Amino acid sequence: MNTSQIRLGKVMELRNYLTCFWPGLSELWWRGRLSALPAAVAFGVGLNAYLVLNYLFPTWLDPVLVRSAFWVGLIVWIYWTIKSIRELPGMIAPREASQAPDHFPQAQAAYLQRDWEQAETLLLEVLRVEPRDPPALLLLSSVYRELDRPEHSLALLGEISRLEVGDRWHIELEAEQTRTERLIEEHDLPDEDESNEDAAEMTAA
Repeated sequence: MNTSQIRLGKVMELRNYLTCFWPGLSELWWRGRLSALPAAVAFGVGLNAYLVLNYLFPTWLDPVLVRSAFWVGLIVWIYWTIKSIRELPGMIAPREASQAPDHFPQAQAAYLQRDWEQAETLLLEVLRVEPRDPPALLLLSSVYRELDRPEHSLALLGEISRLEVGDRWHIELEAEQTRTERLIEEHDLPDEDESNEDAAEMTAA
């Protein structure tokens, strides 16, 4: 068993799987994906509707219709639960769950060698596996600054600051933002927001 598998086993505790039993909750809880909110709400509405129609007001609808809806909902719930259980390791620890090589050390080496284009390419590969990796995002922001693209750097820093996982990196984040703002002042560049959408897509889970 390699180191990645050991670390993955530690984070994949049994309690983490409890979120898989409510459709959409695991994606909302672990990745903050608002696209999963409709599924979570629909499950809650459906569950409450079944309890009301089956136990509180059983005469409102034909019992056969209620039972049919229950079995359909149960099949959907089983499918979604299995799907969530399979996807959970990749949501909690995508780097450990991925078979792709970790290019971050090479990206750091390229950065130290001032090979900005190579560093950018490698960091984008890292972010394809884990889009919310603060060290990779911060290093990419530095690369953009070195490539004289401060507007992209600031836009990316803004996205990092909105990520919950970025809270522990606020000192590095503020330092990088100060350096980037200083570069903008030196070049008298406008603070554009045109690249915000690109940065948002990059950090989406």
